[in-house]
Amino acid sequence: MTVRRYPVAILLAFVAAALVVVNGFAFWGDTFALWVDDAMQLSAGLAGVVCGVVVARRVRGHQRWWRVLVALGMAGWSLGQCAWSWYQLVDGRGLPSPSVADIGYLSFPVFALAALFVLAHARARPDRERWQPAQWTAHFGVAVVLDGLVVTGSLFILTWTAALGQVVRATGPDALTWAVAMAYPLSDLVVVVVAVLLVVFDRVDRPYRTNLLLAAVGIVALACSDSVFAYLVSIGAESMKPWSDGGFVLGPLFIAYALLVTPSTRRREDAGQPVGVDWWQLALPYVPVTAVALLITVQVLAGAGPDGVEVFVGVLVVFLVLARQLLSLLDNRLLLRRVYEGQQQLTHQAYHDPLTGLANRALFADRLDRAVEQGADGGHRPLVLIFVDLDDFKEVNDRFGHAGGDVLLHAVAQRLLSCVRAGDTVARLGGDEFAILLEGELDAPEAVADRIQSALRRPFAVHGTLVPVRASMGLVVPDPAEPLVTSDVLLGRADTSMYAGKRLGKDTTVVYHPSPDGPPDFPSALRRADGGLPEGFALVFQPIVRLADETPVAVEALARWTSRDGTAVSPETFVRAAEGAGLGAELDALVLDLACREITAAGVDLTVHVNVCASRLGAETLEQSVGASLERYGLPAERLVVEITETVPVPDLAAGAAAIRRLQDLGVRVALDDFGAGYSSLTVLHALPVDLIKLDRALTTGVRPDRDAALCRSLVGLCADLDVGVVAEGIETAEQAELVIRAGCTTAQGYRFGHPAPLSSLRLSTLSAGHAAKP
Repeated sequence: MTVRRYPVAILLAFVAAALVVVNGFAFWGDTFALWVDDAMQLSAGLAGVVCGVVVARRVRGHQRWWRVLVALGMAGWSLGQCAWSWYQLVDGRGLPSPSVADIGYLSFPVFALAALFVLAHARARPDRERWQPAQWTAHFGVAVVLDGLVVTGSLFILTWTAALGQVVRATGPDALTWAVAMAYPLSDLVVVVVAVLLVVFDRVDRPYRTNLLLAAVGIVALACSDSVFAYLVSIGAESMKPWSDGGFVLGPLFIAYALLVTPSTRRREDAGQPVGVDWWQLALPYVPVTAVALLITVQVLAGAGPDGVEVFVGVLVVFLVLARQLLSLLDNRLLLRRVYEGQQQLTHQAYHDPLTGLANRALFADRLDRAVEQGADGGHRPLVLIFVDLDDFKEVNDRFGHAGGDVLLHAVAQRLLSCVRAGDTVARLGGDEFAILLEGELDAPEAVADRIQSALRRPFAVHGTLVPVRASMGLVVPDPAEPLVTSDVLLGRADTSMYAGKRLGKDTTVVYHPSPDGPPDFPSALRRADGGLPEGFALVFQPIVRLADETPVAVEALARWTSRDGTAVSPETFVRAAEGAGLGAELDALVLDLACREITAAGVDLTVHVNVCASRLGAETLEQSVGASLERYGLPAERLVVEITETVPVPDLAAGAAAIRRLQDLGVRVALDDFGAGYSSLTVLHALPVDLIKLDRALTTGVRPDRDAALCRSLVGLCADLDVGVVAEGIETAEQAELVIRAGCTTAQGYRFGHPAPLSSLRLSTLSAGHAAKP
């Protein structure tokens, strides 16, 4: 149980002090006063024993053992008091020295000292105050020793002046008597110094703080009465008033109350608040020094002067105080250095990314501003800005979680640092975006970008798995002749170029080139063409051959686009960009019109295949475009095959089937492209009345020829029953061609029979001879 009735304890202390004072006047005679005095001392000692035993039974561990030790010490002290009272009140002969009472009295300092050390060891710290090696510096350890020496020296002077000096000079030649006489002040000095040091160097919010303070007050009170008693004996006083025994009454009472108080186990409401300054820790080492100074002053004024021992120890104390002050100056200097280092650390944290350790956006912007200003002042220092964005980084977070993503970002940062010089700046702007600032003479910027791309393409280890990384980069080299360029403009250009690279198919580096139309992208080029042919856009054709003699019977029109800077953009990239911009229908109409025009102009009697996205199957604009192109160029409808590419599923199979029939009514044949991949299935084949299917290359170029042949044979047989033609795609080797021939295919397409090329580059004479067979 936690005792928190401090007003009751204070009242009890005042009552006991009042009784001591009243009893000291001996209103009812000296004998009665002695009886009352001894009874009060014995009662206080027994109270300490009872409190220690009662509370020790309720607690465990260190809380129990220090109370048991104090109870034993108070029990010995009480036995000594009983012996003293017997000799003083009953026997009437006075207390012999040494005696049984000395054993009891001197047992208390022994047990009290052990209890103090147990109590000090039991000062369990909360989790937020656990000791760390950094908290016990060399300076702090020296400070503890110096403060302890100052306190010990000061108390020794007070004890020597009050009693110890007189005892040493007055004690007879009996060694045992002299030893017993010296044991009292010396034992008191040791216990008091230990108690004071524990109080001084303890923390105010530790759970045993109250126990320590109360016990220390009780020990000091006992020591004070011992000193007074020794002094009176040394000067040969004939009578000793009960006033001198006040410490023998109040000391055990304070100790008893220290035994009753148990630390509260409830969470403190201010547990998270910073600990305040404990002024006792600052003041207590200098309180005995002040007392010594006053004592010596009084002695000098009285003409008694300090003796040699006082002077010698006093000088030592003065030097100890000076050393302590010097150490305080060193501690302050150390503190200032730590404050400076903390400010430096805070500054570093303010301008660096906590995850990667790279410069953050603020620091990068500052360095870019400074670099631009130096160039504007006529320095003409070369400057390159590279903006890096990881492609599909979200997939890494989805697969490995954000912890895995952080691992990858940190590894990417290290790779980027390894690709640049020590004086260059690499920054993480946020998320998966990085920026690199290259200053001074350097290699070709494109070479630096290639080095970064190559470094990032090496797989990264994330949670034991190798993860490939690709990055889109925008590169800006400011033109020294361009006026009024700012860092914001450069960052905007780099960012725009990087996103242009993403539109071009990712894993690319786009170098910024000034253009009134901004960075090139296919949707913009398609819009600028306004129904005409976009700049850099063209068709290539790949032959479809009869397998029996590898004679071409048709060609497939394939779109190609080269941006203004000469970058050949993959069809998957610019077709996806057009679809995303809502220009898919315009692109399909453009390819259809251009294919019909070129096949007619070439004068070859071949069927032409044109791709159309499945999402536009059934759209009226598609049928209008087909009819208009056939009529415009006079191309027979049977020479046009519309291939349905399933980049997205057919939205409505019934409506799609009706649209196919309308196209077939025009005389146009319809094919299902990449059958066996994507969304194609037997259900689609059953629902859509197509004239032709094109087997995906995954069904003809597998690693298990026997299974591939069996699957192709089954599909070819099924299509034959449905009166649907079959073209095998992706044939590149003679073995693959033999496989599809054995499966029953009669027509095929692939690099073995010809690479995509402009129509004028193909073997026209051979193509013209192949119209007899229908693919």
